[in-house]
Amino acid sequence: MSEAASLTAEEALALNVIDMVADDLNSLLKQLDGRELNIRGNSITLDTSALIIDRIQPDWRSQLLTIITNPNIAYVLLLMGIYGLILEFSNPGIILPGVTGSICLLLALYAFQVLPVNYAGLALLVIGLIFIVSELFVTSGGILGIGGVVAFTAGSIMLFDDEFIAVSLPMIGGTALVAAGFMLWILKKFSALRHSQVVSGEEYMIGREATVHEALNQYARVDIDGESWKARSKTPLTNGQRVRVNSIDKLVLEVEPVKNNAREK
Repeated sequence: MSEAASLTAEEALALNVIDMVADDLNSLLKQLDGRELNIRGNSITLDTSALIIDRIQPDWRSQLLTIITNPNIAYVLLLMGIYGLILEFSNPGIILPGVTGSICLLLALYAFQVLPVNYAGLALLVIGLIFIVSELFVTSGGILGIGGVVAFTAGSIMLFDDEFIAVSLPMIGGTALVAAGFMLWILKKFSALRHSQVVSGEEYMIGREATVHEALNQYARVDIDGESWKARSKTPLTNGQRVRVNSIDKLVLEVEPVKNNAREK
């Protein structure tokens, strides 16, 4: 036939598109018995009446490898491997993410050895994940994160170089949404930190109140949040007096007594 058409089995048999229709293996062997075939100029008559059918079931190893080489499973193993190693390198000593990530990554590489992998798609996927994670360490205003999600999605679609073997689109969409959510969480976290109160340095110390615990005229040792600081005042200080920090001169606090202090009455 020169044109594409959708036919039932009976219609295809009537149009000689196929030679026979069999419901099961026994029916097929029965119809093949006595049929003549021309193979390289030699006429051969099939004798299927005495054939013994030996059914071989795949062992556990074959079944396991079939699962691993499923494109969707291989894709998930790759992501788990990369994220596991990234988590281990960013937090050395956890061990579990590193071990799990290494095993998953090796299994994914085995599956990719069997599957028709597009290495450009694989490179885009890995680079996309690196960009997304880099957003956690480099403040780019979301540029790295957005670029990472785009590269990750494009790489996932291009990952396998075969029209019949591909990662399911719902899985690609789900993982891309998770990656985008992770990026948004990072940006929100950084934004909150940028607007949070300073908890260290000179800005944090100025204006804080402290308690004098070792006074010697204008010099003293004061306590701030459990830390002991050397302080200096223009007026004499006494033990137990409350003071306020005005400035810092190297490691010496410039303080003044707190007004309306109950101990001054």
